[in-house]
Amino acid sequence: MYIKILLNYILGYINIEIEGFFVERIINLCISKKILLWNIKRNKSTIIYCNMEIKDFKRLIRIAKENKCRVKIVRKKGLPFIFHKYKKRKIFFAFLILLILGIIVLSNFIWNIDIIGNSSIPTEEILDSLEKDGLKKGMLKTNINTKDVVNKIRLERDDLAWIGIEIKGTNAIVKLVEADKKPDIVDENEYCNIVATKPGVIVKVDAINGTPLVKEGDVIKEGTILIGGWLEGKYTETRYVHANGQVQAKVWYSQKEKIELKQTIKEFTGRVENKYSLRLNNFLINFYKTLSKFQKYDTIETAKKIRIFSDLYLPIEVQKKTNNEYIEKQVEYSVNEAKTIGEKNAKEVLDKQIDKKESIVNIYVNYNKTDSYVETEVIYEVLEKIGTEEKIVF
Repeated sequence: MYIKILLNYILGYINIEIEGFFVERIINLCISKKILLWNIKRNKSTIIYCNMEIKDFKRLIRIAKENKCRVKIVRKKGLPFIFHKYKKRKIFFAFLILLILGIIVLSNFIWNIDIIGNSSIPTEEILDSLEKDGLKKGMLKTNINTKDVVNKIRLERDDLAWIGIEIKGTNAIVKLVEADKKPDIVDENEYCNIVATKPGVIVKVDAINGTPLVKEGDVIKEGTILIGGWLEGKYTETRYVHANGQVQAKVWYSQKEKIELKQTIKEFTGRVENKYSLRLNNFLINFYKTLSKFQKYDTIETAKKIRIFSDLYLPIEVQKKTNNEYIEKQVEYSVNEAKTIGEKNAKEVLDKQIDKKESIVNIYVNYNKTDSYVETEVIYEVLEKIGTEEKIVF
C-alpha cells in the first residue's frame, strides 16, 4: 500500500473534493472496486477531501453520479503535471537535464576526504600521504584501490597503528588510530642502569634491584645514574643486573612573562563585513572588491562544501571572509595590574606542562620592575618520578 502511494507521487495524483449526502457510501464502493483513496479528511458531514490515482478518476465520477454526489478536482500533484506546466519552457528543461547529467557524472569522482581519529598528526600531512599513495580529490572512484593505499601508508608511517578507507558517495572517509610513542624498553634479561631524565633534588630512592647511587638531598643532573645495574657482595665479585626501582625528586618548571606598562590594544567596534567567493575545484570566483572599507580589521575565514545528500559532495565550495573592524586604544597598567596579568599568563602556560596539579609542592613568584615594564617569573616546584632505564654497554 505505502509503496503504491509513493509511486503515485512520482507518476502523479489528484486531490479531490466529494460532496453529497452519501459520501460514506462512495468510500465503501471505492474500496470494493479497488479504487485507491488516501489522506481522507472530512470537512463537513457532507464533504470529504482525499487523494486518488489519475486513472481511476472517471470510474469515481460514475459512482458519484449514481449516488447523487458531486466530485471536483482541487489540486493536481506529481511530476507529470510539473512537466505539463513547464512544457513550453525548453531552456528550463534543457538546463534541468544538463544539471541532472552533470550530477550523475560528478558522482563518479571523489570530491571530499574526511580524516577521522588524528590528534597529534596534522590533517594536511595525512592528505599529502594519501595523495602520494593514490587517493586525492578529483580522482575517478574506479581508479582508487583502497586496500593498496592503506597498505602503502602502513608501510611508510610508523606513527599509525591502524588506518581504513571507506568510499561513500563522493566522500572518502579515512579513519585512523595513532600509534602510542613509547620509550625504548630494555629487555629484562639485559643489564641496565636507572638514570635521571631531568635535573632535580632527590627526595626518595626505592631500589628493588641494583645499587642506589644517590640519596635524599642530592642534587642531580639529567643523565645522572640513580640506581646502578650491578651488585657487590662482601665475598663475591661485582655482578651485573637489570636495575629496577623508583626515584622521586623535586624538579622545577619556570615561565617568564613581560608586561609593558603602556600598551596598544585592539578594541572591536562591532562593525562587520562579509565577503563571499565560490571555489569550483581549483578555480576561484570572488564576489567582492579586493579592498575592505575598514582601515584596521581582523579576518576570519570559513568554508562550506556543497553537498546534495550526506555523502554526495560536489566540487563546489562557498568561502566566507568576515572582517571585524577594530580601533587601536592606548592603555596604561599600574605595577600591580601588570604583576597580576603576568602571573596569570605564566601560570596558564605552566599548567599545560604539568600532568597532575596535586604533584605541585610549592609555587614561587619573582618580579623584576623597570620604568616601562614588569617581568614576572613563576616557578613550580613539582614532585616527580624521574628515572628511566638505560642499557649498559660494555
